[in-house]
Amino acid sequence: MPLETEIKLRIPSCEALAPLLSALGFRETSPAQEEISVLWDRAGELLCHRSALRLRSYAGATRLTWKGPVVEDPLLKIRPELETGVENLEVMEGILRALGYEPVLRMVKTRAVWERDELEACLDRTPFGDFIELEGDPQAIRLGYTSMDVAPG
Repeated sequence: MPLETEIKLRIPSCEALAPLLSALGFRETSPAQEEISVLWDRAGELLCHRSALRLRSYAGATRLTWKGPVVEDPLLKIRPELETGVENLEVMEGILRALGYEPVLRMVKTRAVWERDELEACLDRTPFGDFIELEGDPQAIRLGYTSMDVAPG
């Protein structure tokens, strides 16, 4: 099963970090735009198994993602992940409800995506502050993390 490997770091501001990403060889592939994510659960079943089901709309696309329990790691967040595109958001919501799932958390944030060969960096402005998420090869994340003056969030 595919694994998602990432780290989320609190940053002073998304604008302040963009020049550093550019200097580190990243290029902006998706400019800042709204992302709407909704977590779904069925009577706490997924939460109980430390899993999540997310329906997300971003950059003109909708995706359904299942995330499994986190694998222990002192720095990185590693977990199984399955994701697929969704053609019709309303129909997918209807399917989830028909299966007994209900929305349990909705979050709107602004996200910009930057990439380089082995690593993706997302600059997120959330209701809780600004963050960078580094996702990709574990060694590339560790190297990227050490080149930024930010703390795990």
